[in-house]
Amino acid sequence: MFPRTEALSSARTWHDWASLAGRLILGGVLLVAGALKLPNLESSVIAVRAYQLLPFDLTRPLGYALPIIEVALGLLLITGTFTRIVAISGGLIMVGFVIAIASVWARGISIDCGCFGGGGEVEDGIAAYPWEIARDVGLIACAAAAAWWPPRLLAVDTWLFAEPAPLDDLSETPQPQTNRSQA
Repeated sequence: MFPRTEALSSARTWHDWASLAGRLILGGVLLVAGALKLPNLESSVIAVRAYQLLPFDLTRPLGYALPIIEVALGLLLITGTFTRIVAISGGLIMVGFVIAIASVWARGISIDCGCFGGGGEVEDGIAAYPWEIARDVGLIACAAAAAWWPPRLLAVDTWLFAEPAPLDDLSETPQPQTNRSQA
């Protein structure tokens, strides 16, 4: 996107470290959250239904798909593959989670968010909502860092989308020497 200079391409800036940290934190959380739900997808469906936001017929496909999507996004972020689009996708999922948690909180519904498995109605779930929203806002910040600054540290993207090396100037190519002693 922007031309790189030698100094910039060889130096590690705080942007590089912020991007890496954001990528690994968000990726790790998504991977763990999805992996914990995979063995029991039915509990993921129950967690989605507990929010009472979607038509009943949509809760099963979303409950089954969400853990798989979380694992896939987590793996892609951790490896730094298609980082920007995956970070934006992970950030949008976190925005959706914040909206869903704020919605049940505003409606006085007490549930376990189901973020790391489980889910459904509980007696004292409302007390956890501020912490869950704060956590997800922090993860949105991680997604923003990973999406905003190009991944350069420990990222597959650096190999997939590396700038090609410049071609040598063809006018300066050495000419073959002729041996005059044989002539």
